[in-house]
Amino acid sequence: MGYDLNFTLIWRHFDKLWSGLILSLELAILSIGIGIVIGLILAVIYVSGGRIARALIAAYVELIRNVPLILLVYLVFYGIPTVFDFAYDNTTSFVMTLSVYAGAYLVEVFRAGLDAVPKGLIDAGKAIGLTPWQRLVHVRLPTMLRMTLPALSNTFVSLFKDTSVASVIAVPELTYGAQWINFNTFRIMEVYLVVTGLYLVTGYAILLGLRALERRYSIGR
Repeated sequence: MGYDLNFTLIWRHFDKLWSGLILSLELAILSIGIGIVIGLILAVIYVSGGRIARALIAAYVELIRNVPLILLVYLVFYGIPTVFDFAYDNTTSFVMTLSVYAGAYLVEVFRAGLDAVPKGLIDAGKAIGLTPWQRLVHVRLPTMLRMTLPALSNTFVSLFKDTSVASVIAVPELTYGAQWINFNTFRIMEVYLVVTGLYLVTGYAILLGLRALERRYSIGR
């Protein structure tokens, strides 16, 4: 028996896909924003702290990077409220998880960026009398951020795709909207073809925008 494509029901419920796409972007933006803060703080502590601090940060990075994201989502959504006897909504839970997940990757990005800052720039900061804190804020961090823009771009696009995992705890993002349409219309091929196109076009648009930002601010351009 053949399968005839029919997108009529998909367009009828397209508002669920559109609102889901907007929420996916919001989740990715919020999570990478928090992840950048986590990554920056831990990277600075790593490069300037002692062995204990480095060991703890390395343990955090290895733990998060080697555990599947979907498992972390379940642990945070179901595990933490059970153990500590408090509750939060599914969207908050997912943002927390994705932020911690992003932070673990960005620690390594920022740590490598800080190590790659030319020593001559740091020496120049010392020569004009900048304190260690001033050298960090005005020399090392701005230079590091410009050097790590390509990695940040890749991380953001990856996080946007990772928001699809939120569907397992019923966060109404893009993939959850696709599942809802599938369950209610049984047009599995059509809905996932449309969703694939939405992810592809949106991800590519994000990448083009971030590449333009890289060309504007990258070192040596």
